[in-house]
Amino acid sequence: MRIMLNHRILSRFTERLRTEAGGGHDWLAASEWAPERIAATIEDIDVYVGAQLTEDAARRARRLRLVHVVGAGYDGIPLDTLRPEVTVANTHHHGRSIAEHVLMCVLMLSRRVLTADQELRAGRWRNVAVDSALPFGNTLRGRRVGIIGFGETGTEIGRLCQAVGLGVRAVRRDPSARLPDGLRPDWVGGTDRLPQLLAESDIVVVTVPLGPATRGLIGPAELAAMGRHCLLVNVARGPVVQEEALYEALCAGTIAGAALDVWWAGPPHAPSRLPFHTLPNVVMTPHNSGHTEETFEARATEIAANIVRLEQGSRLTNVVRAGRVPAAPGAPAGHGPRHHRGHDPAPPPAAAPSPVKEP
Repeated sequence: MRIMLNHRILSRFTERLRTEAGGGHDWLAASEWAPERIAATIEDIDVYVGAQLTEDAARRARRLRLVHVVGAGYDGIPLDTLRPEVTVANTHHHGRSIAEHVLMCVLMLSRRVLTADQELRAGRWRNVAVDSALPFGNTLRGRRVGIIGFGETGTEIGRLCQAVGLGVRAVRRDPSARLPDGLRPDWVGGTDRLPQLLAESDIVVVTVPLGPATRGLIGPAELAAMGRHCLLVNVARGPVVQEEALYEALCAGTIAGAALDVWWAGPPHAPSRLPFHTLPNVVMTPHNSGHTEETFEARATEIAANIVRLEQGSRLTNVVRAGRVPAAPGAPAGHGPRHHRGHDPAPPPAAAPSPVKEP
């Protein structure tokens, strides 16, 4: 099969992909190609591995059998433009990496790490021993974290927070869904319990997908409900939180602080039109909370395994849209039996929302 790899990070794991997918495949490294070259070359490609695909390329992909997204979110793939025969799959493995990032940021905000670092670099030795006006930091034991979205990422965050003594509660689309072994949250409710979660939590972590129901989910009323002691961590998508409302809440002290790994714009633009970088109660990172070697090693292994399954005619894992098998003459078209969802619980969308972290 001819396989096009268009992902700068995963291209660093090309040798693992080639080895685990087996020989006999023709791999094209396209991460540095212009969109026009990708569109012109994709006409005779069997498998496309990447996070973004233009509509022009999708229209030209007449031979394509599988689009394998590198990550959970497939909002960069024009599902409606692809031929119905094309299967789309995704991959995860970022939960633990993001969970550790969340815990790191919460500790940084709870202990004034950024401010203390900047002050000491400037020659100012400031702690509660020398400045009685300085507030004490807080330990995490006994505090409560509320997680909005409780899929792979949310449950890993809950597991790690539970291990350091935080009480865990969550809201998710299906509150009755089975939880991983060993995870014992205080409660898990439906999205109708979001006001209760906000009011009861010292830390709120956002992991939900971006879609019509979640765009702008956290606005002025929700931030006010969290209270002045509360921290907000967003590792989902920027627009789940209302940009101006969050900036105003941080400036006014409506909430205590925020850790933002996702934004309202991407490179080459500034992450926000508002000066979050001037605020001392914000930890800013460039959407890299899941960027660990372990994450991408596991993703490469899973993608390679799906390529092997495709070649063998076996069932694929993590299918978000099953390709339609062409009908035999005189028979109606249907979906092939060789796909299943693996650990991805999200149903395929009618259009294409942005399921970044499964709720």
